[in-house]
Amino acid sequence: MMRLAFIGSGMMAEAMLKIAIDAQVAAPQHIVASGPREKRGQELHARYGVVACTDNSLALTVDGSDIDLVVLSVKPQVLPAVLKELQGKIPPQTLVLSIVAGMQTSVIAGGLAHGAIVRAMPNTPAQIGQGMTVWMPTLAVSESQRDRARVILQAMGEEVCVDNEKQLDMATAVSGTGPTFVFLMMEALTDAAVHLGFSRRVGRKLVTQTVLGSALFARQSGKHLAELRNMVTSPGGTSADAIYQLDKGALRTVLSKAVWAAYQKSVRLGAAANGAVLMPESLPYDDDDKLAE
Repeated sequence: MMRLAFIGSGMMAEAMLKIAIDAQVAAPQHIVASGPREKRGQELHARYGVVACTDNSLALTVDGSDIDLVVLSVKPQVLPAVLKELQGKIPPQTLVLSIVAGMQTSVIAGGLAHGAIVRAMPNTPAQIGQGMTVWMPTLAVSESQRDRARVILQAMGEEVCVDNEKQLDMATAVSGTGPTFVFLMMEALTDAAVHLGFSRRVGRKLVTQTVLGSALFARQSGKHLAELRNMVTSPGGTSADAIYQLDKGALRTVLSKAVWAAYQKSVRLGAAANGAVLMPESLPYDDDDKLAE
């Protein structure tokens, strides 16, 4: 059972603290949710029994003990002020887990004057324990701290640990932004079903179950996606005509451009923050113990 602090109490923070409670990773009285709106804190306390506050510094202890894991779950533009507020205040043994899009570990470590950082990119389905999270620890993170991070990330769904921070920006574009593409496709398919004559309720049900079943089938079959597509594309059939129109509309190219745009945005967010955060003169680890680039 861990002691958790969420710096930022928005939608993803709520999803993570709920999952932590449901999975018995932490007891409600050992979870602190910090945010600028007192009313939001009261809502989370009433809903889950967690401790709420509006002072980020006060969130670093609960029941007189230091927090085991601090989750940075604020918006990218808010992060520089948060790092400045918490600089030098996080205990050495505490792990910091950041889910802030685009924010590099070097920026966070420098801003906090703290070496043990895990940067993670979860996605929206994590709210129901079906998410995909890509994460990377700095070299200052111990094996026990890695296990601590893995426990809470696995409670949100699948997780993949990488050793190159560039892959976090890549994951932001693919799995982080990916649900946006899926929801947009589902919306368009539902609209098309309504255009054909289905009610919106029935059209939504048809599309939702089709997407869910297709995803589960793809995962369980282990077959290449092109092979699965060929299985349902008969020569001269309805799928063949439909694919012709999709290719004519350059669907693959548009999707590729959309992913590339999301990747570039993630990189720009990190670059902007790097120039906004004041770096301390020294970090609390040896020169030989550098952060992963």
